[in-house]
Amino acid sequence: MTLAAYDLTGRSALVTGAASGIGRACTALLASAGATVHCADVDEDGLAGTRALIKDAGGTAYVHPLDVTDRSRVEAVVASAVRASRRLDVLAAVAGVMHSSPVLQTRDEDLDRVMAVNFKGVLYACQESARAMIAAGTPGSLVTMASGAVDAASPDLLCYSAAKAAVVQLTRTLATELGPHRIRVNAVAPGWIRTPMTDRHDAELQSRAEAAITKITPLRRVGGPEEVAHTVLHLACDASAFTTGQIIRPNGGVAMPW
Repeated sequence: MTLAAYDLTGRSALVTGAASGIGRACTALLASAGATVHCADVDEDGLAGTRALIKDAGGTAYVHPLDVTDRSRVEAVVASAVRASRRLDVLAAVAGVMHSSPVLQTRDEDLDRVMAVNFKGVLYACQESARAMIAAGTPGSLVTMASGAVDAASPDLLCYSAAKAAVVQLTRTLATELGPHRIRVNAVAPGWIRTPMTDRHDAELQSRAEAAITKITPLRRVGGPEEVAHTVLHLACDASAFTTGQIIRPNGGVAMPW
């Protein structure tokens, strides 16, 4: 194995949720590996920051305002990415939202919103990206974003956990269906990663949560977005050419499923 297996020069990648956190880290790392990156997010200001970061580093980036719950808009963004780059090789479906509430206090609108973004948004992106890859007759890699919440009971996280569990099953099903087309599909299930999503808590609560996670994590720390991005890069490139249908867990060892 050589570093050439991680070279994405000449390839095109679409990243949803690219405006911040894990999505921004993935976009920047894929660009540094040589890919032309298409940055998609509902946060247009954040997208501009991601694009500037990549261009300042010498990479090539396009921005696409995108609400992943809008199927027609997802179709348009994928089509735009293919037109601009003449190909689509990688999808990293990172866009997601968090919601916390006990099961008995969970409302229909809470569940509907989280499922729309965290599951349907991933489904739409995978469907349209796979269709583009099949039409071009080229191999590709779809990387979905699951969560460590799928590996344990997570109080107050019913909506989020259920949506991420659905992403895991989507990943496995797509890997089976798309393998004959030379399209690989894998999921990344991070543990606690310090991002704007986890930083939504007040500082004291954030500190207590991280201390508790650190105590039960074998590596005795929380993770950073770049560490998840490196897992995504591995799954996106030729280094993982014989890997599909897998759930990869950059989680510091906090969960070790068979």
